[in-house]
Amino acid sequence: MALRSKEKHWEWVCREVGGWNIFARAAQAPPPGAPTVILVPGLVVASGYMVPTLERLASDFRVFAVDLPGYGRSSGLRHALDTHELADALAQWMDSMQIEQANLVGNSYGCNIIAEFAVRHPDRLHRAVLQGPVIEERERGVWPQFRRLVRNSPFEPHSLGLFMARDYARAGLRVARETIAHSLSHPIEERLPHIQAPTLVVRGSRDPIATQEWTERVVSLLPRGDLRVIPGAAHTINYAAPLEFARVISPFLVH
Repeated sequence: MALRSKEKHWEWVCREVGGWNIFARAAQAPPPGAPTVILVPGLVVASGYMVPTLERLASDFRVFAVDLPGYGRSSGLRHALDTHELADALAQWMDSMQIEQANLVGNSYGCNIIAEFAVRHPDRLHRAVLQGPVIEERERGVWPQFRRLVRNSPFEPHSLGLFMARDYARAGLRVARETIAHSLSHPIEERLPHIQAPTLVVRGSRDPIATQEWTERVVSLLPRGDLRVIPGAAHTINYAAPLEFARVISPFLVH
Protein backbone atom coordinates (compact mmCIF):
# COMPACT_ATOMS: atom_id res chain seq x y z
CA MET A 1 0.00 0.00 0.00
CA ALA A 2 1.08 3.61 -0.49
CA LEU A 3 0.39 6.32 2.09
CA ARG A 4 0.56 9.83 0.69
CA SER A 5 2.74 12.11 2.83
CA LYS A 6 2.35 15.83 3.27
CA GLU A 7 5.71 16.36 1.57
CA LYS A 8 5.90 17.02 -2.13
CA HIS A 9 8.84 14.80 -2.99
CA TRP A 10 8.11 11.39 -1.45
CA GLU A 11 5.41 9.06 -0.19
CA TRP A 12 5.28 6.24 2.33
CA VAL A 13 5.14 2.67 1.07
CA CYS A 14 4.58 -0.32 3.35
CA ARG A 15 5.22 -4.01 2.73
CA GLU A 16 4.68 -7.02 4.99
CA VAL A 17 7.98 -8.87 5.11
CA GLY A 18 8.71 -11.88 7.32
CA GLY A 19 5.91 -10.98 9.69
CA TRP A 20 7.00 -7.32 9.93
CA ASN A 21 5.47 -4.23 8.39
CA ILE A 22 8.41 -2.43 6.81
CA PHE A 23 7.87 1.20 5.88
CA ALA A 24 9.96 3.16 3.42
CA ARG A 25 9.95 6.63 1.95
CA ALA A 26 9.79 6.49 -1.85
CA ALA A 27 10.62 9.41 -4.12
CA GLN A 28 7.67 10.33 -6.29
CA ALA A 29 7.75 10.19 -10.10
CA PRO A 30 11.23 8.71 -10.62
CA PRO A 31 12.70 9.14 -14.11
CA PRO A 32 11.83 6.22 -16.44
CA GLY A 33 14.51 3.54 -16.29
CA ALA A 34 16.44 5.34 -13.56
CA PRO A 35 18.84 3.30 -11.39
CA THR A 36 17.48 2.31 -7.99
CA VAL A 37 19.10 3.78 -4.87
CA ILE A 38 18.24 2.57 -1.36
CA LEU A 39 19.28 4.75 1.58
CA VAL A 40 20.17 2.74 4.71
CA PRO A 41 20.05 4.66 8.03
CA GLY A 42 22.54 4.38 10.85
CA LEU A 43 22.39 3.32 14.50
CA VAL A 44 18.77 3.04 15.76
CA VAL A 45 17.69 6.01 13.63
CA ALA A 46 15.05 5.74 10.90
CA SER A 47 14.76 7.20 7.43
CA GLY A 48 13.77 10.76 8.36
CA TYR A 49 17.31 12.12 8.42
CA MET A 50 17.88 10.60 4.96
CA VAL A 51 15.17 12.78 3.37
CA PRO A 52 17.52 15.66 2.42
CA THR A 53 19.64 13.25 0.37
CA LEU A 54 16.57 11.48 -1.03
CA GLU A 55 15.23 14.78 -2.33
CA ARG A 56 18.51 15.68 -4.02
CA LEU A 57 18.88 12.30 -5.71
CA ALA A 58 15.24 12.02 -6.78
CA SER A 59 15.65 13.86 -10.09
CA ASP A 60 18.11 11.23 -11.38
CA PHE A 61 17.29 8.02 -9.49
CA ARG A 62 14.49 5.83 -8.19
CA VAL A 63 15.15 6.45 -4.48
CA PHE A 64 13.94 4.75 -1.31
CA ALA A 65 14.83 5.41 2.33
CA VAL A 66 13.95 2.42 4.51
CA ASP A 67 12.88 2.12 8.14
CA LEU A 68 14.38 -1.28 8.89
CA PRO A 69 12.55 -3.60 11.33
CA GLY A 70 12.65 -2.18 14.84
CA TYR A 71 13.07 1.48 13.89
CA GLY A 72 10.88 4.41 12.91
CA ARG A 73 7.50 3.40 11.52
CA SER A 74 8.77 -0.19 11.36
CA SER A 75 9.29 -0.27 15.13
CA GLY A 76 7.53 -2.58 17.56
CA LEU A 77 10.07 -5.39 17.95
CA ARG A 78 10.75 -6.77 21.42
CA HIS A 79 14.37 -7.53 20.51
CA ALA A 80 16.70 -5.88 18.03
CA LEU A 81 17.77 -7.74 14.92
CA ASP A 82 21.52 -8.18 14.60
CA THR A 83 23.50 -6.93 11.62
CA HIS A 84 23.12 -9.97 9.40
CA GLU A 85 19.39 -10.17 10.21
CA LEU A 86 18.96 -6.53 9.19
CA ALA A 87 20.82 -7.24 5.94
CA ASP A 88 18.55 -10.20 5.23
CA ALA A 89 15.47 -8.12 6.06
CA LEU A 90 16.62 -5.53 3.54
CA ALA A 91 16.95 -8.25 0.88
CA GLN A 92 13.46 -9.53 1.72
CA TRP A 93 12.06 -6.02 1.47
CA MET A 94 13.69 -5.67 -1.96
CA ASP A 95 11.95 -8.90 -2.98
CA SER A 96 8.62 -7.47 -1.87
CA MET A 97 9.27 -4.35 -3.96
CA GLN A 98 10.42 -6.44 -6.95
CA ILE A 99 13.86 -4.83 -6.83
CA GLU A 100 16.33 -7.35 -8.18
CA GLN A 101 19.44 -5.22 -7.74
CA ALA A 102 20.14 -1.78 -6.31
CA ASN A 103 22.74 0.77 -5.28
CA LEU A 104 22.94 0.98 -1.48
CA VAL A 105 23.94 4.18 0.30
CA GLY A 106 24.48 4.02 4.06
CA ASN A 107 25.54 6.29 6.89
CA SER A 108 27.45 5.13 9.98
CA TYR A 109 26.10 1.74 11.16
CA GLY A 110 24.16 1.58 7.90
CA CYS A 111 27.55 0.90 6.30
CA ASN A 112 27.87 -2.26 8.40
CA ILE A 113 24.47 -3.41 7.22
CA ILE A 114 25.49 -2.79 3.61
CA ALA A 115 28.79 -4.65 4.10
CA GLU A 116 26.90 -7.62 5.53
CA PHE A 117 24.37 -7.40 2.69
CA ALA A 118 27.19 -7.38 0.13
CA VAL A 119 28.62 -10.61 1.53
CA ARG A 120 25.30 -12.41 2.00
CA HIS A 121 23.55 -11.18 -1.17
CA PRO A 122 26.33 -10.20 -3.59
CA ASP A 123 24.20 -10.41 -6.73
CA ARG A 124 21.70 -7.91 -5.32
CA LEU A 125 24.24 -5.09 -4.90
CA HIS A 126 25.21 -2.98 -7.92
CA ARG A 127 27.28 -0.28 -6.20
CA ALA A 128 27.75 0.80 -2.59
CA VAL A 129 28.38 4.10 -0.87
CA LEU A 130 29.71 3.87 2.69
CA GLN A 131 29.40 7.31 4.28
CA GLY A 132 31.13 7.56 7.64
CA PRO A 133 31.73 3.81 8.14
CA VAL A 134 32.17 2.49 11.70
CA ILE A 135 33.69 1.05 13.92
CA GLU A 136 37.48 0.97 14.20
CA GLU A 137 38.78 -2.21 15.84
CA ARG A 138 40.76 -0.30 18.48
CA GLU A 139 37.72 1.83 19.39
CA ARG A 140 35.14 -0.95 19.64
CA GLY A 141 33.68 0.04 23.00
CA VAL A 142 30.86 2.15 24.39
CA TRP A 143 32.99 4.87 25.95
CA PRO A 144 35.39 5.40 23.03
CA GLN A 145 32.41 5.77 20.71
CA PHE A 146 30.57 8.03 23.15
CA ARG A 147 33.61 10.34 23.32
CA ARG A 148 33.71 10.53 19.53
CA LEU A 149 29.99 11.31 19.37
CA VAL A 150 30.48 14.14 21.84
CA ARG A 151 33.33 15.54 19.72
CA ASN A 152 31.17 15.31 16.60
CA SER A 153 28.07 16.99 18.05
CA PRO A 154 29.20 20.65 17.72
CA PHE A 155 29.63 20.20 13.98
CA GLU A 156 26.10 18.87 13.37
CA PRO A 157 22.81 20.82 13.04
CA HIS A 158 20.84 21.03 16.28
CA SER A 159 17.83 19.54 14.51
CA LEU A 160 19.69 16.26 14.09
CA GLY A 161 19.42 15.72 17.84
CA LEU A 162 15.64 15.92 17.58
CA PHE A 163 15.60 13.20 14.92
CA MET A 164 17.79 10.97 17.05
CA ALA A 165 15.81 11.53 20.26
CA ARG A 166 12.52 10.75 18.51
CA ASP A 167 13.85 7.64 16.78
CA TYR A 168 15.52 6.26 19.91
CA ALA A 169 12.31 6.80 21.90
CA ARG A 170 10.27 5.07 19.22
CA ALA A 171 12.60 2.07 19.09
CA GLY A 172 12.58 1.74 22.87
CA LEU A 173 15.36 1.28 25.39
CA ARG A 174 15.80 -2.48 24.91
CA VAL A 175 16.02 -2.34 21.11
CA ALA A 176 18.34 0.68 21.25
CA ARG A 177 20.64 -0.99 23.78
CA GLU A 178 20.74 -4.26 21.84
CA THR A 179 21.38 -2.47 18.54
CA ILE A 180 24.33 -0.63 20.05
CA ALA A 181 25.71 -3.96 21.28
CA HIS A 182 25.30 -5.49 17.80
CA SER A 183 27.09 -2.54 16.21
CA LEU A 184 30.03 -2.81 18.61
CA SER A 185 30.44 -6.51 17.93
CA HIS A 186 30.23 -6.35 14.14
CA PRO A 187 33.69 -6.74 12.50
CA ILE A 188 33.15 -4.73 9.32
CA GLU A 189 36.85 -5.05 8.51
CA GLU A 190 36.32 -8.79 8.00
CA ARG A 191 33.52 -8.17 5.49
CA LEU A 192 35.17 -5.47 3.38
CA PRO A 193 37.61 -7.73 1.46
CA HIS A 194 34.65 -9.79 0.23
CA ILE A 195 32.68 -6.90 -1.28
CA GLN A 196 32.98 -7.28 -5.03
CA ALA A 197 30.77 -4.34 -6.01
CA PRO A 198 32.43 -0.97 -6.69
CA THR A 199 32.36 0.93 -3.40
CA LEU A 200 32.76 4.63 -2.69
CA VAL A 201 33.76 5.60 0.85
CA VAL A 202 32.82 9.16 1.83
CA ARG A 203 33.79 11.05 4.97
CA GLY A 204 33.59 14.62 6.17
CA SER A 205 36.88 16.33 6.89
CA ARG A 206 35.64 17.21 10.41
CA ASP A 207 34.31 13.73 11.24
CA PRO A 208 35.92 12.42 14.47
CA ILE A 209 33.99 9.14 14.25
CA ALA A 210 35.10 7.96 10.81
CA THR A 211 38.62 9.35 10.80
CA GLN A 212 40.87 9.80 7.80
CA GLU A 213 43.14 6.99 8.99
CA TRP A 214 40.21 4.61 9.45
CA THR A 215 38.51 5.40 6.15
CA GLU A 216 41.80 4.95 4.31
CA ARG A 217 42.07 1.53 5.93
CA VAL A 218 38.50 0.75 4.87
CA VAL A 219 39.38 1.60 1.26
CA SER A 220 42.55 -0.47 1.43
CA LEU A 221 40.50 -3.52 2.43
CA LEU A 222 37.99 -3.10 -0.40
CA PRO A 223 38.76 -4.88 -3.70
CA ARG A 224 37.21 -1.98 -5.67
CA GLY A 225 37.17 0.95 -3.27
CA ASP A 226 37.72 4.69 -3.55
CA LEU A 227 37.64 7.53 -1.03
CA ARG A 228 36.16 11.02 -1.26
CA VAL A 229 36.42 13.65 1.49
CA ILE A 230 33.90 16.50 1.74
CA PRO A 231 35.54 19.58 3.26
CA GLY A 232 33.94 21.00 6.39
CA ALA A 233 31.43 18.18 6.85
CA ALA A 234 31.06 16.00 9.95
CA HIS A 235 29.57 12.52 10.41
CA THR A 236 26.04 12.82 9.02
CA ILE A 237 26.73 14.31 5.61
CA ASN A 238 23.49 12.82 4.30
CA TYR A 239 21.57 15.18 6.60
CA ALA A 240 23.84 18.17 7.15
CA ALA A 241 25.40 18.54 3.68
CA PRO A 242 23.08 16.70 1.27
CA LEU A 243 23.81 18.86 -1.77
CA GLU A 244 27.54 18.25 -1.55
CA PHE A 245 26.93 14.57 -0.80
CA ALA A 246 24.67 14.14 -3.83
CA ARG A 247 27.20 15.89 -6.06
CA VAL A 248 29.90 13.47 -4.95
CA ILE A 249 27.94 10.23 -5.19
CA SER A 250 25.66 10.82 -8.18
CA PRO A 251 28.33 10.36 -10.89
CA PHE A 252 29.45 7.16 -9.15
CA LEU A 253 25.92 5.74 -8.96
CA VAL A 254 24.93 6.34 -12.59
CA HIS A 255 27.44 3.82 -13.95
